[in-house]
Amino acid sequence: MTESGSATEKLLAELRSLGVTSAYEIGDDATIAVWIGLVVRYKAGFYRWMEGPVSRRHLGTDPVECAIRVARRYTELQADVPAWWDDLVTELRGDSVGDYP
Repeated sequence: MTESGSATEKLLAELRSLGVTSAYEIGDDATIAVWIGLVVRYKAGFYRWMEGPVSRRHLGTDPVECAIRVARRYTELQADVPAWWDDLVTELRGDSVGDYP
């Protein structure tokens, strides 16, 4: 297993332990989709995530701390869905998805 694959697997396990059960590895050994618009990548020793159009970086290689921050943000985004989310959902899923996150 590659370094990124191992790091991704650890982060995914931590996210699941925090109750984020919808997260999944997308097949490239380095990327986890947490929610539409919230994606975490492991690259060059750091966990980085995209939140809509904004990139963020967890300053470390610790999957536990990164999972805590991502899980917290995931909960915040679901409680107060940002304006960019509707446009992204329509683009990715089409108009038929309606209000389903």
